[in-house]
Amino acid sequence: MSEAAETIKTTVDKFTTAGNQAFKDSVEKTLAGLNEANTLAKGNVEAVVESLTAATKGAETVGAQAVAFSKKNWEEAVSAAKTLQGAKSIQEVIELQSKYAKSSMEAYVSEMNLLTETLSASFKDTFKPINARMTAAVEKFQSYR
Repeated sequence: MSEAAETIKTTVDKFTTAGNQAFKDSVEKTLAGLNEANTLAKGNVEAVVESLTAATKGAETVGAQAVAFSKKNWEEAVSAAKTLQGAKSIQEVIELQSKYAKSSMEAYVSEMNLLTETLSASFKDTFKPINARMTAAVEKFQSYR
């Protein structure tokens, strides 16, 4: 083979080798990116499931609190009505009714404060996994800069 043909063959072999390596590197990077995207998506699904579990638990807690408060409030109202039946005068009825109204209002305000605390904790627990995933995603995107 002539020197020129040998040079051409060597150059073609180098281009072929370089092209094959570039293709292989490109495929590997693409597969790594897909793998990373798959891992990110799996983490997102897990975070959503964790978030929904926390939301469900919070809703159950709020429901149980509401039922307990309603039951207690009903029992106190029945007790107050029985007490009112035993009143001997209008003055006593007014005093008993005022006392019941005051305690009922205090119980209501206390229950609303407790409910607010429960809802706040529930929202915090519900969004905690989502916030963690968003933070991870932002950090990941910033690492590509």
